[in-house]
Amino acid sequence: MSTGNSTNPKQSVVPRRTPFAFLRPSHAHTAASATILLTLSALLSRVIGLIRDQYIAWRFGAGHATDAYNVAFYLPEWINYLLVGGAASITFVTILDRYRAQDNEAEGERALSIILNTMTIVLGMAILLAEIFTPLFTRIYFDPASPEGLLCTRITRILLPAQLFFFSGGVLASVLLVRKQFSFQAIAPLIYNLGIIFGGVLLASRMGIASLGVGALVGAVAGPFLLNAWGAHRAGLRYRPILDLKHPGLREWVRLSLPLMLGVTIITLDNQILGYFAKHGAGDISRLNYAKRLFTAPMAIIGQAAGAASLPFFASLFGQGRREDFNRSVNRSVSRLIGFSLLGSAVMLALALPAVDLIFRRGSFHAADASSTAHYFAIFAVSLALWTAQAIYARAFYAAGETFLPMLAGTIITVITIPIYWGLHQSFGVLGLAWASNFAILVHTATLAILLHRRRLVALNGLDHPELIRAALAAAISFVGTTLLLRFLPSAQTYRDDILALVVGGAAWAALTLATLRITGSHLLQQLRSRI
Repeated sequence: MSTGNSTNPKQSVVPRRTPFAFLRPSHAHTAASATILLTLSALLSRVIGLIRDQYIAWRFGAGHATDAYNVAFYLPEWINYLLVGGAASITFVTILDRYRAQDNEAEGERALSIILNTMTIVLGMAILLAEIFTPLFTRIYFDPASPEGLLCTRITRILLPAQLFFFSGGVLASVLLVRKQFSFQAIAPLIYNLGIIFGGVLLASRMGIASLGVGALVGAVAGPFLLNAWGAHRAGLRYRPILDLKHPGLREWVRLSLPLMLGVTIITLDNQILGYFAKHGAGDISRLNYAKRLFTAPMAIIGQAAGAASLPFFASLFGQGRREDFNRSVNRSVSRLIGFSLLGSAVMLALALPAVDLIFRRGSFHAADASSTAHYFAIFAVSLALWTAQAIYARAFYAAGETFLPMLAGTIITVITIPIYWGLHQSFGVLGLAWASNFAILVHTATLAILLHRRRLVALNGLDHPELIRAALAAAISFVGTTLLLRFLPSAQTYRDDILALVVGGAAWAALTLATLRITGSHLLQQLRSRI
């Protein structure tokens, strides 16, 4: 005999949540959990990338060969940016999110297949032409007949096909992003970096530095493409080998992506501009690249991970017409990231020399190389907050379906800042190039913020100015205190002294930062704890 309050045991069972549930590939993330996952991924990816750079510095140093290797990436990146805007998943997320909101995912899959097939043909033809005419591009940086010119051409031709797999992987990743699934996106860059390392370790004795290019190609196939293809298949995507140039989805993608294809920004061209002006000094391109890649580690951890995680959520808010929530969400993200970036800049500036010396000085990379790289790294560190803020501002535009205005502004800024690169290089050498990079990103970030304000998308007065002042004060106090303390420690470039400086300086920075944040009543630490 049953009673009125009896329950079905099966209905009362609630799946137990585990602390690591957000690591499951099928887990649907919140903005906070996605940021945590991508931050962890960025951290691990940068550790692997650091090992990669250490291996390159140890094995090949900083000279003509490494300059040729770094320049070899420029043409493939150009092909990617010019033909697909370098942002396949960004534009697809906006399109697929609309189809999903209309409960018409089948048509979204059809649009995805058509766009993927069309652009595979276009990109494949472009890569074939680029393979033929690579020496013409090499001529911009080296004499094509010189040893470094020949090496650059060889590595470039190895790297060019990878762009096809990056594009296809980005398209397939969008299927997962609209479902708020970020695990595959988190793992893909790890596989790519491991591919470069294994390529060098396994093939360097036979192919020299060109082995790194082979590793990059294999990593692009295995990580960004195959991993996302598997994830998209698990999510239910059904690919179709069809073409339809009149499909509205293709036309919308072209409308959103065309500005990204035609426009250029300092974000995409900064390394190429630096390399062009630094090409006359043997190893200058490599030392700048080592500094920039080391700088991009905290930039990716603080800014790019949050930016990538925020895009689907920004797009959802905007698509639902929740403009005020959209405004608050963007400003909250920017305020938080600028605050953490200011603190990061302080420790990077104070510990630049021991960090660079400990990481890179070994094998063919000498003490003089480490000192020069540390100076460049310290200058780049000043602009950390600008790079992280622009990542959010740019995605706010993309989420709103606007690509033309930011790209037009970016193109104009790039054109007007190139003379700044030239002038500062003429006056201050390679150090001037690093400062020119900072000036360019300052103009770019400020312009994006002003344009968002004028378009009434994101209000400038919505930033948490009191919190930013507290963070700036903590950054200034921790930087000055740490720098003064390091003056009492041995300054010789030895590994023991480097470790001592990093341990003591890092502890001093942390103590001064925490004390200042607590005294001033900052909420940054509480915000960090709440996310974790």
